[in-house]
Amino acid sequence: MFYAKEKLGESAELAVELTEENVYCKCPVCGREVAVNLAAVFADGEGDLASTAVLCAHCTAEVMGGETDEV
Repeated sequence: MFYAKEKLGESAELAVELTEENVYCKCPVCGREVAVNLAAVFADGEGDLASTAVLCAHCTAEVMGGETDEV
C-alpha cells in the first residue's frame, strides 16, 4: 500500500492510502483538477512523480489541435 502523509501539528498527522480513485493533480496549463490513474501514467516505465504532469482534457485537446466540449 502506498500512502501520503502530512503532519498537521505536534500531535496529529494524516495518512491517506493512494488508490486509482483518489489521486489528482492540477493541470499545469489552466489549473483544473485532473483525476490521475498512476498505473496508466507510469505503465511505460518512464517518468517520476516529481517531473510528471497531466493535462486536463480541454488543454490536451488544444495542444493536440482538437476540440472538446469540456468547460
